Amino acid sequence: MVPKVDSQTLISSLVENISTVIVGKNESVKLVLVALISNGHVLIEDVPGVGKTMLVRSMATSTGCEYRRMQFTPDLLPSDITGASVFNQKTGNFDFRPGPIMAQIVLADEINRATPKTQSALLEAMGEDQVTVEGITRPLPNPFMVLATQNPIEYEGTFPLPEAQLDRFFMRISLGYPEAEQEVSIMDRREHIDPIIGLKAVCKPNDIVELQLKADDVYIDPLVKQYIVELTHATRQHPEAALGASPRASINLMKGGKAQALLKDRDYVVPDDIKDIARATLAHRVLLTPSARMRGITQETVVDEVLNQVPVPGATARRS
Repeated sequence: MVPKVDSQTLISSLVENISTVIVGKNESVKLVLVALISNGHVLIEDVPGVGKTMLVRSMATSTGCEYRRMQFTPDLLPSDITGASVFNQKTGNFDFRPGPIMAQIVLADEINRATPKTQSALLEAMGEDQVTVEGITRPLPNPFMVLATQNPIEYEGTFPLPEAQLDRFFMRISLGYPEAEQEVSIMDRREHIDPIIGLKAVCKPNDIVELQLKADDVYIDPLVKQYIVELTHATRQHPEAALGASPRASINLMKGGKAQALLKDRDYVVPDDIKDIARATLAHRVLLTPSARMRGITQETVVDEVLNQVPVPGATARRS
C-alpha cells in the first residue's frame, strides 16, 4: 500500500521555499523535482553566475537530504568520488571511508573538467544506485540524486561527456539569465545576507520517498505510452540527427510524465505531461549530424519539430 502524503502541499512548500533563493525559475525548480521524484539525475548546463550551485544547495536543504559537493578537476581520481579503504593502525585493518557519492543529493560541479575515467566512476552510481569499491558493492541511500553542472561555452581544458554518460542523466536543463526585475530582487535579497543561510527544511527524505511511491502509482494509458515511443522513434529518424533518443529516454519520459501528473494533482498522465518535460528529457540524447551543427540547428530544434509532427492521442483518465 502506498503511504499517504499530502503531495500538493509538500510540492508547493518545496517550490516556495526554493524560490526564496532561486528567483523567477519555478519551472526549472519543478523540472528538478520531477527528476527527483522519478529517481533521476539532472545535468544543469549554463553560464557561470546564474544560480546552478545555489539551486542544488537549496534543493538539498529544503528536502532535508544529506548534501555533498564534488569539484571536478583534471586531477580528481575515481576514488575521490566513491571512497577508498584506509589502513587503521590501531586495529590493523583497512577501514572504508565513503566518498561524497554516498550522500543523498550530490553536486558534481563542472563535471566536464574531470577526465573520462573519473567521469565514468559516476556511471554505476547513477545507473544502479550502488558503487563497487575494491570488489565490494555498497548500496547508495534513498533518495539519491546527482546534479551535475557544466559551462557550455568553455571548451579549453574540458572533456566532453560521452553519449553513455549523457544518457544516464534524466534531464538537462538551463536556468538562463534572470529578467531585469528579478535581478533587482536577487540583489535586494542578498544585500545583507545570503538567503541560503536561513533556509530551512520543509520535509524529510522519507517524504520524498513517499512522493516517489505515489508517482509510481499514477496511471498511464497505453495510448500515452505509444505516444512516448513514437516521439523517441521520431528523434531517431529525424534527418538532422545522427543518433536519436535511446529506449532509456522512453522509460524516463514515462516516469517523468507520472511525476509531472503528480505535480499537477492528477492520478493519471495526459500527453501534455509528456510534452512539458520532452525538451529537458530528450534534447541531450540527440546527436546532431555535422551538417546540422554547421547550420546552427540545435538539439532542442529537433525535439520541437518532433513534438509538432507526432500526432497527440486523446487524453485518458484512469479506467475503473
